[in-house]
Amino acid sequence: RIARELADIDALLTPQVQLAFELPAHLGEAGASGAKAAATAARRVVDQLFEQLPALRDRIFDDARAAWRNDPACRHPIEALYSYPGVFAITRHRIAHIFYQLDVPLLPRLIAEDAHRRTGIDINPGAQIGSEFFIDHGTGVVIGETAIVGNRVTLYQGVTLGAKSFPLDETGRPIKGIDRHPVVEDDVVVYAGATILGRITIGRGSTIGGNV
Repeated sequence: RIARELADIDALLTPQVQLAFELPAHLGEAGASGAKAAATAARRVVDQLFEQLPALRDRIFDDARAAWRNDPACRHPIEALYSYPGVFAITRHRIAHIFYQLDVPLLPRLIAEDAHRRTGIDINPGAQIGSEFFIDHGTGVVIGETAIVGNRVTLYQGVTLGAKSFPLDETGRPIKGIDRHPVVEDDVVVYAGATILGRITIGRGSTIGGNV
């Protein structure tokens, strides 16, 4: 059964990843590869995703258990897995982040934006998020591209892990790729409406009050 399900996923997913790798050529970008190279890259990416599925499954179950452990209203981790918007969003993020790490164009952001549209939780696929992550309620949460979130972190609705103004290059455009979002260490709780901006570190075990 698992082999059949993986084959079905492969048949749907691989063409989409290939289209993503073909996109730079359609945009006329220098160094973009053709369809054959895109097909090879897609095969490599999907194979690597499948290799990570056991670890990904464990990580997602840990997130569901974190929701159950932290929310008195949650009666079982399965309830969180199937009905909590925070678990839905982090599940999509963990898949998108794998594609982001494998340099797949566009697709990671499309996955992230689909989760954003469905849940109101906006997590850039580049954000690094540790295990047992819990977003309670979730609407309005924003986590930027270079944010680093440790293990056993809980965020409530309306929390922003954002950036300040960006340094500009000589043409006046924002410089890409610099670390500009917060680092949140292990065992941190950030309550509703808190806004944390810039490359600052929230130390292990900290609690950030609501609307701070």
